[in-house]
Amino acid sequence: MRATQPKVQGVHPDREVMTRQRLPYFIGISGQTVNATGLSMHLVVIPPGARSEPHIHLGYETALYVLEGRVLTRWGAALEHEVVSQAGEFLFVPPGVPHQAINLSATQPARAIVARNDPAEQDKVLPFEPGQPPLDTPR
Repeated sequence: MRATQPKVQGVHPDREVMTRQRLPYFIGISGQTVNATGLSMHLVVIPPGARSEPHIHLGYETALYVLEGRVLTRWGAALEHEVVSQAGEFLFVPPGVPHQAINLSATQPARAIVARNDPAEQDKVLPFEPGQPPLDTPR
């Protein structure tokens, strides 16, 4: 049997998908879409006034680039720390750090490109309750 040749592939995300974080994503690059083996890249849209569920990314790094809007990210064991990201800025979330994203606008969506070093990252998103002990393994 002959091995499949690698190929350059374009992806046109044509529908939104609700994620485990409870935010709409437009799926771009992933293991499912292009057989990526080491990364994923998507567009996340945070509706006006909306927020993600508090969560943890188990075992992978996340980088975001904000295209539109202002997003407050609460992070830490009690979500006690905060950072605001706005259009033109990057944000880094280390593996295992509890966090929650909040759109600061009540009228405009916030949009960001999300890149991760895991091609199937949604399989490793865990809900988080502030004050719970850190997790080392999936529940």
